[in-house]
Amino acid sequence: MWFDSWESILRILVHGSLGYVALVFMLRISGKRTLSKMNAFDFVVTIALGSVFATLLISTSVPLIDGVVAIAVLIALQWIVSSLYVRSERFEAMVKGTPELVFWRGVYLDAALRRMRVTHEEVQAAMRDQNVTTDRSAAVILETDGSLSVVVVPDGEGTEALQKIEPPDID
Repeated sequence: MWFDSWESILRILVHGSLGYVALVFMLRISGKRTLSKMNAFDFVVTIALGSVFATLLISTSVPLIDGVVAIAVLIALQWIVSSLYVRSERFEAMVKGTPELVFWRGVYLDAALRRMRVTHEEVQAAMRDQNVTTDRSAAVILETDGSLSVVVVPDGEGTEALQKIEPPDID
């Protein structure tokens, strides 16, 4: 079916516009944390928000207020969870996870790489992105958002500098 009615088009325009305004408003009042770099929990909330918004636009059986309330519930839950893990390291570790050291002083930490499902090539790519070679890099850390951070020895410093650097406390 290519076209149902102008009424359905008008409904999508009205619900889409009002739902969008409500979503942007709620995201703004919930704070910058809601829009920050995502961890797994933030990713789930983002997908759920998109699903609710799409349902609000397309489904004729979902009233506008139901969609707006569903969006508000998801944003409120995200705000509550992020507030809890700011106050509790244990809760933060449960929700966000912890960074994982995967490369140290020229050595790939294969057990950590396997556990985190990261390859040597991905570590090398992260180092190339930072214009770092394995002899200059001190550490590569898999962050809680899935990105790889490279800690670099400053130019002009050799292996003595590497010996001074201690691995980050990630336990």
